[in-house]
Amino acid sequence: MSTTIAGTAFDCWNAPPPLPVLRRKQVHVWRAALEQPSAVIDVLWDTLAVDERERAERFHFRRDREHYIVARGVLRNIIGRYSGIRPGALRFRYGSHGKPALAVELNEARINFNVSHSHNLALFAITRERELGIDIEYVRAEFAQGRVAEQFFSRREVATLRALPADAQAVAFFNCWTRKEAYVKAKGEGLSMPLDRFDVSLVPGEAAALLTTRGDAREASRWALQELMPAPGFVAAIAVEGHEWELECWQWQE
Repeated sequence: MSTTIAGTAFDCWNAPPPLPVLRRKQVHVWRAALEQPSAVIDVLWDTLAVDERERAERFHFRRDREHYIVARGVLRNIIGRYSGIRPGALRFRYGSHGKPALAVELNEARINFNVSHSHNLALFAITRERELGIDIEYVRAEFAQGRVAEQFFSRREVATLRALPADAQAVAFFNCWTRKEAYVKAKGEGLSMPLDRFDVSLVPGEAAALLTTRGDAREASRWALQELMPAPGFVAAIAVEGHEWELECWQWQE
């Protein structure tokens, strides 16, 4: 079992205990490969709700369909470990901007969670009695070289990004993107929250941080950002309401 102080990088993914215990000042992040053997996919499929199965069937490509089944099935498996409820019996509700949550009547433990996946990896963040958001991205240099940053990032972030050496801009771009997405997801406001209304750190090697928010000077102090290292070639971040929490990272396995 390992922990870190919020704000530092974390790259140790441990085998989970059979029944993980989630204390109030803890945040757990689970990593799962989306490419699983057929036997595992079949087991996870059996736990999905009708609407999840219908959505899975709408994917045109088999790989996308199987990744969706694994992501939803693993989420149910993980939530089931904390709640004591069978994965197939879990029900979810969704906020006005689509943020998922466990149905109120099933959430005596007041569990909050968030999910993100990219390429062939998924991350699942779990905590109690505080909001959180997580984002993972596979690093692709062409995004940093294009005009995406100028379209979505703040002026301060763009200036910082373009001042970096060319070979450092790809990681910095996705540092910025994942930290902004994690914060937006934690807030639960979706695309209604402009990404240029707040600033985050992005220089490789710097601690993750929500630097400033326009319109509410105290908002930035309410949140902690944590850099994650899910795998080579990936960048990830988690935004958590409050401070003085401990992070534990687990590797999901069936």
